[in-house]
This record gives sequence, structure tokens and C-alpha cells, in this order.
Amino acid sequence: MKLVSYKTENNEHLGIYYKGHIYNLNSCDKRIPDNMQAFLAGEAPLMKRAGAVQQQLEEGKTFKEEVFYELIAPVPHPTSCRDGYAFRQHVATARRNRHVEMIPEFDQYPIFYFTNHNAIVGPGDVRLMPDHFQKLDFELEVAVVIGRKGRNITAAEADDYIAGYTIMNDLSARTLQMEEMKLNLGPAKGKDFATAIGPWLVTPDELAPYLTESKEGHTGKTYDLKMTCRVNGRQVSEGNMKDMDWTFAEIIERCAYGADILPGDVIGSGTVGTGCFLELNGTGLLNNPDYPVQWLQPKDQVELEITGLGSLQNVMQPEMSSFSLLALKKNL
Repeated sequence: MKLVSYKTENNEHLGIYYKGHIYNLNSCDKRIPDNMQAFLAGEAPLMKRAGAVQQQLEEGKTFKEEVFYELIAPVPHPTSCRDGYAFRQHVATARRNRHVEMIPEFDQYPIFYFTNHNAIVGPGDVRLMPDHFQKLDFELEVAVVIGRKGRNITAAEADDYIAGYTIMNDLSARTLQMEEMKLNLGPAKGKDFATAIGPWLVTPDELAPYLTESKEGHTGKTYDLKMTCRVNGRQVSEGNMKDMDWTFAEIIERCAYGADILPGDVIGSGTVGTGCFLELNGTGLLNNPDYPVQWLQPKDQVELEITGLGSLQNVMQPEMSSFSLLALKKNL
């Protein structure tokens, strides 16, 4: 199934996307709540009811489709949002570009950080302050959404806690990020302004044809999904989800150690290799000191596309403001 959240007349709803059309799940089955948060909180029983609606659609049953709507983040109000660090290529390349050795701990355990779950956006415009455009970057990622409450979950059982997969663009203001991380804390203001996810939440059964072998010594499901980023129609990045060195199951195992994970938690994979301008610029400059560095500019259109998960498209829209956080520095 492909589950969506959308707005009509500024009211949020839950739907199912099927063959180019959106159907309101509550209209199809009154026992299904009309918002993603309550739906996920209902765990497996409600997911089963949504599956029954999908089955009816496949069998040709007619439901009223939505005509006028605004697609929003599939999980517009996550209970939390974490982001991992699962692709070794990205980590190793970024460290090489900074002339530092690869950190051995990367291969010992997965890590993550918490980002702002109140700054989740979906397809469409992303509103940005002036300082965000100081080295504004995309990050090409996959995310999972948790569908069952759990605690102290092992990697061997963690895939059963995943409600679905979606595309994530972990937008990053690199000047803010690099400035504050000199103090060995963060990322914070370089990340907390917007994280885009969408366009829909794809349940694991739809990705079964793409299953592939996980890397040696690792536990959990791995999928062969091509990942690309285009800026203003020009491809700038390409990778594959199968290159995750840490599986989502292993990341969930660490997230749930001594802590509850909840339905509606969003967990990102971290950036795929070549999946951001920070890495691409660093590699370019390493090979050519005259390399023309690139960052996202006002009005840029960013499209992330992942096999089986669709296409997430956003436009970087500047706020009409001159307020600058970078200007608020003391003791210069």
C-alpha cells in the first residue's frame, strides 16, 4: 500500500494512493481514523483494515476519489524524528575530503541523532530564512516509520516494527551546522528548520520484489532501490539503498535500547554516498582546486527519486526577512 496524508480546506486527512488516485480511508472504512497519527497508534489491526481496502480496490470496487487536495508529509506529526549514519561511503568520503582518517567506530555500531520532529514538511515549498541559504544542502536518504510500540528490540525482530518506508531530504544549512559543531554539540540550528519526507508511506510488502542480501555480518532486510537527486532538472547524485552498511533493523535495535520506540517515530538512513553537495564539493575540490562548488539557491527545485518509493519534490522558497542568526555573535 501507499498511504498518504493530505489536506482539503485546511483539514488533514488519511488516504490510500492507488493507480494515480487518492481515496479517503475513513470514507472506505469508518473504523479507520482520518489521520495518520491515530492510524499508526492503532498498530496492526488498523493496518490490516487498510489492507482490506487496498484489496477491494484491486478487485475493482469503486470508492469516491479525492479531486481537490494538497499532499502533505505522509506522517505530518511524528512522535519523534531520528537520523542515522548508515552509509560508509558517505562517511569515509567526507572524512577523506577533510584530510582525517576514517573513524573505526563506524564499523562497530550504528549511530543516530534526534532532529526536530516539529519541522517535518512534505512535497512543495520549503520556507527558509536568509541564514539557511548560507551553503544550503540537500541530503538524499530513505526513512522508515515505526508502526508498533517496543523497547529493547533485537535486530532479528526489528523489521516487524516498520510500518513503511518513505523518501527523506534532510535539508542542511552547512554554515550554521559547521559553526555550532565547533563546540562539539549538535547538529542543531543547521538542521532543525526543515526535514522533507514523502510523497507517501510505502508498506514493506510493496518492496518485497527488491529484497537483496544484506552485507556480511549484518542483520535485517536490505532493498535494491536506486536513489537519485535532481536540482532544477539536472541529476547531481546517484546511489542505492542496498549500500547501507547498517540495516534499519540494526539502527532500530540501537534506538530501542532502554527506550521506547513509538508508532509514528521517523528514522532516517543518513546520506547515501554522493548524496549531498558537501560531499560532492569536497571531492571536486580535492581533485581540482578550481572546482565550481554548488549549493542550493532560492527558488531551486529539488527532486529526490527512489525506486519503489516515488519522487519527493520541493522548492526552496526564501522568507521575506532580513533577520540573521549568524549576525548575533558576541565578543568579536
